[in-house]
Amino acid sequence: MTQQERQADIEAILSHRRDNGGDFWATADGRLLKGAPFSTIECAGYLVELGLPPEDPVMLATAERILQAWREDGRFRVYPQGVIYPCQTAHAASALCRMGYASDARLQKTFEYFLDIQYHDGGWRCGKFSFGRGPETEYSDPFPTLTVLDAFRFLEGYESIQLLDRAVEFLLFHWTVRRPIGPCHYGIGTLFMQVEYPFRGYNLFHYVHTLSHYRRAREDPRFQQAFETLRQKTVDGQIVVQRVVPKLAKLNFCKKGQPSDAATQRYREILENLEK
Repeated sequence: MTQQERQADIEAILSHRRDNGGDFWATADGRLLKGAPFSTIECAGYLVELGLPPEDPVMLATAERILQAWREDGRFRVYPQGVIYPCQTAHAASALCRMGYASDARLQKTFEYFLDIQYHDGGWRCGKFSFGRGPETEYSDPFPTLTVLDAFRFLEGYESIQLLDRAVEFLLFHWTVRRPIGPCHYGIGTLFMQVEYPFRGYNLFHYVHTLSHYRRAREDPRFQQAFETLRQKTVDGQIVVQRVVPKLAKLNFCKKGQPSDAATQRYREILENLEK
């Protein structure tokens, strides 16, 4: 992807910054995860993938908008009313960490919050039973768990936090059972196995990339199987996007059916982690 194409993508994303009624992709009443795929938290992630530096005025303003949602107990209120679910805080924390804020004192409190509420199976769950209750809902939610681990990988010394090994084990367990589990019914099936980019949901590429940062995962045959599944989908060492949300389909960095330089860079990070 050329610099001109990269800049075109950045400008295209910025063109939506007031679509939801507020600024920087927020709604008029301050919702930061509303208006997918052009919500505040999602767009912050896209701009990181496109290489916009943390000191860029747009990035600074977007980070500040997300930090305004931080609460003293470490949670993020990304919606003005209602229950604050752990997954919402996880998405906000992950975005801020990728933007360079992992050492911020507020994020330190958020990390403590996650360790305090870790579920007995090692993951994190939101307790919102949209699909009713059953034996499968007694587990944590895989995607929020993956998102929490994605945030923690930016924390200095994270590999020494043994509680995170339990979270890794939970996700490796899910690779084996495959079936939908957790209150939100996250499963591993056909859609999971498609290479989706940018990272927006629970899928193979996101799963392998995040877990590759954890020694506990890298040494496990289940992770190695997941990585090999991803590797077999590459073409000449490049990531070819198999699935992208339609509203992002025209952007250069994530065109369906084509190699993506940005996605391939994330794949190379996986390879670098495997060499540790």
